[in-house]
Amino acid sequence: MSNEPQRVRAVFSTEDFGLMKEAVGAYVRQIADDPKSAKFSNLYHRLGRVG
Repeated sequence: MSNEPQRVRAVFSTEDFGLMKEAVGAYVRQIADDPKSAKFSNLYHRLGRVG
């Protein structure tokens, strides 16, 4: 057995971030009157910076 560390693999692809952003955006519009919509809106914008 080798003592070399294993390569880290990305969990999500760039395309995945686009899909998640689209889904979160739809959810934000659906719950617009809910106080927690601000947290999802922030997540939406963070996903936009990644993907």
